[in-house]
Amino acid sequence: MRRPALAPRGHLIPGTSMSRPKTDNRAPAPESESSEAQDLRAQRPPRLADQLYDRLLQQITYGKYPEESRLPSEMDLCATFGVSRPVVREALFRLQADGVIISQRGAGSYVRRRPSPELVKLAPIGGLAELVRCMELRSALEGDAACMAATRRTEGDLQAMATALEDMRVAFDARQVGNEADFRFHQAIANACGNDLFVTMLQSLSKQIFDYMRVMRSLALSSAVTRGQQVQREHERIFQAISKQQPEEARDAMREHIHNSRMRTLDASFSPTVARKR
Repeated sequence: MRRPALAPRGHLIPGTSMSRPKTDNRAPAPESESSEAQDLRAQRPPRLADQLYDRLLQQITYGKYPEESRLPSEMDLCATFGVSRPVVREALFRLQADGVIISQRGAGSYVRRRPSPELVKLAPIGGLAELVRCMELRSALEGDAACMAATRRTEGDLQAMATALEDMRVAFDARQVGNEADFRFHQAIANACGNDLFVTMLQSLSKQIFDYMRVMRSLALSSAVTRGQQVQREHERIFQAISKQQPEEARDAMREHIHNSRMRTLDASFSPTVARKR
């Protein structure tokens, strides 16, 4: 007998009875996002592949599948969660792309790394997959934005970035999350492009970005002090490249920061020591 489709933390799939109480630990959306946009996001049900990604990531995080252990076969996952094989394959592909698992043809999928349990506690309910996908888009969008900002920034733009950077430092020293200042820093870079479409794109992602920054910075606070210091250094490198009008360096610094941010979120032991080679 086929089981009902899975429903991750607090969500209810239409036509099923799987649900459980939830505690909404999400940060409020930035004021720039309209109430209509928030309502639309609240009404949109999560995709099955995203739900399965979320559920498997939870199980890996909490040790049901330890590092180097083998995940159930695709057919077993289909039967367990009541979803189709394409849904399972998409969820596994995303976990592999994020470096959480590694798949071997004919041998199955194995756990490669284990995220911090704090990730599941801090992330928006059912929103892990969406946050990670948002980082992929940000890498392309904000990398080019930083490059353009380095050639077009004004003194006013630099002052806005410097103020946000200092506010991040003060928040870190006070052991506060500082995601509002973080968002202002990235917003100032988008403004410095002199292209309203960059600002519009950033604003359209503001809820996901704000949530992600809250999660990432909260994880940094709960980890060794060096992790938070590394986050601050990455922002300073971006700022210096833009200030010195070094477009390629600014693009590389931004993409490096977003890559490291993603890895810090998905790998509890990740600690960058040198810049990645491209």
